[in-house]
This record gives sequence, C-alpha cells and structure tokens, in this order.
Amino acid sequence: MDPIAHAFSGSAAAAAGLRRITPLATAALVLGAVAPDIDGLLMFGDEFTALAHRRGLTHGIAAVFVLPLFIVPLLMAWDYRVRRVRDPVARPARPLVLYGLAAAAVALHLAFDWINNYGVRLLMPFDGRWFYGDALFVIDPWLWLLLGGVSFVAWSARRAALAAWAVLWLLLSWPVFTSELVGASVRALWVIGLIGLVVIRWRLGRQPAVGASDTDGVSSGQAARLARWREGLARAGVVLAAAYVLLAVAANGPARREVAATLASEGIGASAQVMIAPVPGRPLAGFVVAETDAGYVLGDWHWRGQPRFTLRENALPAQLDRTEVAAAAQARPARDFLAWSRFPYAEVEVDGEVVLVHFRDARYAGGRGGIRGPSVRLARDSLAELAP
Repeated sequence: MDPIAHAFSGSAAAAAGLRRITPLATAALVLGAVAPDIDGLLMFGDEFTALAHRRGLTHGIAAVFVLPLFIVPLLMAWDYRVRRVRDPVARPARPLVLYGLAAAAVALHLAFDWINNYGVRLLMPFDGRWFYGDALFVIDPWLWLLLGGVSFVAWSARRAALAAWAVLWLLLSWPVFTSELVGASVRALWVIGLIGLVVIRWRLGRQPAVGASDTDGVSSGQAARLARWREGLARAGVVLAAAYVLLAVAANGPARREVAATLASEGIGASAQVMIAPVPGRPLAGFVVAETDAGYVLGDWHWRGQPRFTLRENALPAQLDRTEVAAAAQARPARDFLAWSRFPYAEVEVDGEVVLVHFRDARYAGGRGGIRGPSVRLARDSLAELAP
C-alpha cells in the first residue's frame, strides 16, 4: 500500500490501545510501519533498477527482525537524552517491548503490501519470488478513511493538529477527485465519509478533554470514561479495516476460479496465472489478466454483474520468443524490468533499419496507465546475424 496507509496503520494500532504498553509505543509502531519503504530512495536513481530492487530486502522476512534494530536505539536515545531530561520522573521506555512493537509494525507493512497486485518479495533475502494478494488497489480510499479516521480522532486534540489534519485530508482528496480511475460514486462516498469523521470529531470536541483536572470541572472518572470511549472507537475502526481487507482477500480466490472456468468453457486455456486486479475504491470490481500459451487475455470482473466476467476482445501476444525481443531483453533496463514484471509482453516496431522493442506488463494494459517498461533500439543488421 502507499506510505500514508502504512503510517495510518501504525498510528491506528497505537490509538486502539497499544500506546499504553510503554512510552514511545506510538513512535515505534509508526516508524516500524513505514520503515520498509526506505527502499523508495532507489526511485531517485534509474527507474528500472529501482523496479528490480523495490520491495525486496527491506520487505522480506529478515526485515521484520533487522529494521527494528535501527528503530529502537533511536527511540531509546530520545527517551534517555530528551524525554526523561524534560521529565525526570517519567516512566522509562522498555526497549524489548519497543522492539516487539516495531517488528509487528514491519510485519504489518509486509502484509499490506502483499494484498495489492504490485507484489512483494516476502522471502527475501533467501528467495526472490514475488507474492501477490490482488485484493485491494495500491491506494485505497477506504483504508485511508478507516485507519486515517481512527488516527484523526485520536490525535487531533489541539487546534494546530486539527489544522494539520484539515490540510492532510485536502491533500488526500486530490487524487480521489482527479484520478480517471476513480468513479463518481467513490467520490461521493469519500465526501460522506469525511463529513462523518468531522461530525464524530465535533461530538468529541464537546466532551471533556482526556487528562482534564478537577479544576477544569471534569473529574478523573469522566476523563477515564472518555479515554475508554475513544479507545473503543479506535478499536472498532481497526476491526472494520481488518474485516474489509480480509473480505477482499477471501473474495479473490473464488473470483479467479470462476474466471478460469469461464475461459475453459470458451476454449481458452488459461494457466494458473489469473489476476483480478482491484479497481480504486471499488472492491467488488476488477481488471482481469489471464495468461495463455500465446500471451494474455483481458477482461473485466464485477461481483454484482450479469455475467460477472466479461472478456475483452483485445488479447495481447507475449512475443517474448521473437529473435529481436530476445536480443533486446539482454539490455540492462530490460533485464531489470523483466525481473519485476509479472505478465511481461513486448511490442515490436520497425522503422527503416531500426527495430524498437517496447517492453510492457499486462497489469497496466487496457488503458490502465501505470508503469511502462523500457524501449530498446536495435539495428536490423545486428539482428540478421542472430537469425537461425
């Protein structure tokens, strides 16, 4: 998922009660939830090298144990040199507990990245295979609302925080309203969700603040009850988000089997590689790619459709066994792209004495934009020497 959703997952887990385990628990959860995406720095270099190495070492099983080793010393240094200097009687942070929380947050990050069709290499550094959940789009507005809503309610007590949250929700609304992949119904539900969060926060704002003293006219019992109510609300949001993800994951298997059965009934022999890529904000719909011996067939899926699976006419030949494609695949950008690609295919263009080979991935075919592969230029004379 995107970095915003990862950060929300850590802060929502903290708001649901884990923040009370030890001081700096919230920081451990948020840092652990975003730490694997440090490999995003690769995107500042060559884009195809970045593809070949993204969601690798920092997203494998070893990262669950290694990344917290960098997070916990930073938190303990803050605890010792800043936090307890400001408040000498403050309860000290517990490093082993912080390690466990950070490790759990890293594991949650890996699980979140698995549920989309971009994929993640969970067994790194021992095995470079990609794993795909195909359950939710890489940016999901409903996770933003559920987990972000939990975080918003929990961490917006001050006016400055409220202003920051207002700016953040406006920024998150920008892709929802500008992306061509997002439909009008999704945009309407997004606005309704935001209004609901504002109403909840307004109702909480009329309640006594957590930690208010008797001199403020609020008893410690009232403050404790409010704290429990907010924590219960946070848990409800986390449970709803978890149920949403689990339902999306559970629904993908039956959908793929129905697609494969439909293709078989029409005489199209699809292999085990059938993907139903989620559509932004529409968990009941999907874009279908099914691998065949010659390439890929495309289609559309909708749980409430009649029929649920509709086959598109424009099949994609893979063409990876063509001489010019095999030659172009030896170029470094092509090797990097193919190391990442799940459904690779090639488009060949001849322009006089020059052959252009464009590498693509069927996940982003059919007008879905997304990631495009490299184009490799070859001389026809050099290809003549390779011909059998």
